[in-house]
Amino acid sequence: MKVLVIGRGGREHAIAWKMAQSALKPEIFVAPGNVGMRLITGQTGAQVTLVNIDENATEALRDFAIENHIDLTVVGPEAALANDIATVFRTAGLRIFAPTAAAARIESSKEFAKDLMRKYHIPTAAYRTFEDYEAAKQYLDEQGAPIVIKYDGLAAGKGVVVAMSTEEADNALKDMLLDNRFGKGKVVMEEFLQGPEFSLLTLVNGEQVVPLVIAQDHKRAYDGDKGPNTGGMGAYAPVPVIPQAQIDWAVEHIMKPTAKALMTEGCPFCGVLYGGLMLTKEGPKVIEFNARFGDPETEVVLPKLKSDLTQMILDVLDNKEVKPEFHEEAFLGVVLAAKGYPGSYSKNIPLNNPAGIPQQVFCMGVKEENGQLLSNGGRVLFVVGKGTTLKEAQQDAYQGVARMAHPDLFFRNDIGWQAL
Repeated sequence: MKVLVIGRGGREHAIAWKMAQSALKPEIFVAPGNVGMRLITGQTGAQVTLVNIDENATEALRDFAIENHIDLTVVGPEAALANDIATVFRTAGLRIFAPTAAAARIESSKEFAKDLMRKYHIPTAAYRTFEDYEAAKQYLDEQGAPIVIKYDGLAAGKGVVVAMSTEEADNALKDMLLDNRFGKGKVVMEEFLQGPEFSLLTLVNGEQVVPLVIAQDHKRAYDGDKGPNTGGMGAYAPVPVIPQAQIDWAVEHIMKPTAKALMTEGCPFCGVLYGGLMLTKEGPKVIEFNARFGDPETEVVLPKLKSDLTQMILDVLDNKEVKPEFHEEAFLGVVLAAKGYPGSYSKNIPLNNPAGIPQQVFCMGVKEENGQLLSNGGRVLFVVGKGTTLKEAQQDAYQGVARMAHPDLFFRNDIGWQAL
């Protein structure tokens, strides 16, 4: 069996690593991947081939899949989904686990997602949408702070500002509506909700919704949840601060109704529907939806998954019943990022060989020159620890971090703090 994973980061490393362990013994191709993914062969025995095709080169990816008789394609990054890779592949008769661009609007357009939730009574924060700065500023003056400002489009996880003052909110509005930082577009202004956040990843095909174990991400750059928002600085699973009854409620009243709503709207969802949820005093509410595996949550959820991911995806595509099993252990992962991230940062930082440490390392932004592994992105490595308790998993992760650390990399020292 031949599997193609599309993407180049830590999330795709984790997907390829997990799919490689399948009893189906698949041959894995990753386009474009990164050199760190070659570690998978030594860990699993599966053949892993990096394919030099950009994740946005939709037609070239389709042609590769046809020529190489790829049996299943799994898509990581949101930009590829927005390019409608799912429709292009399906039109060519290829099996792909990914939503169409129309269904992926649940992530690519905050306005589409909020309007869908309002129409189908899916619990979320109150909101208004604006494309005119003056009108948005007037609404801000009426509402005050704290308030949440979201760019209505793809912004690589950086288009959300949780403004604790009207000045901070006004700066965000100017940034997005006057300076067009992410391109010309709209903003969604939301009420500020309070409570612990959690990420619920589900495998979806039409109305079939298969929940995975929840995780919690750490968005802020620095300890104590200080500093700017990032793509995520660490994650852990399970999340003991969220009761199982609330997770079950979220599956029944948020994830399943959303999948059904997308079908009713004529854009059925197939792929990973990710709920970024918050447990408020009124119960779970939606902060955001993503249309793909979350990053870095995937890098702790898939190690915790005991079931065969490749087989699970095939079964979901065939509408067979799927009941995933999970390991008892806890998993906690820490991002090592280049100093300066999420602002400007330097590349080409020399890295230790991840194969030399007992912890699982997923490579997020790396390259190789003359046999030396170098950094090639803002978030560089993701070190995963495990243990019988979350505390043990945290200690294990930071032992691995110490082995991979470099003066030009930084990391948070408090991943898992809400549970510990």
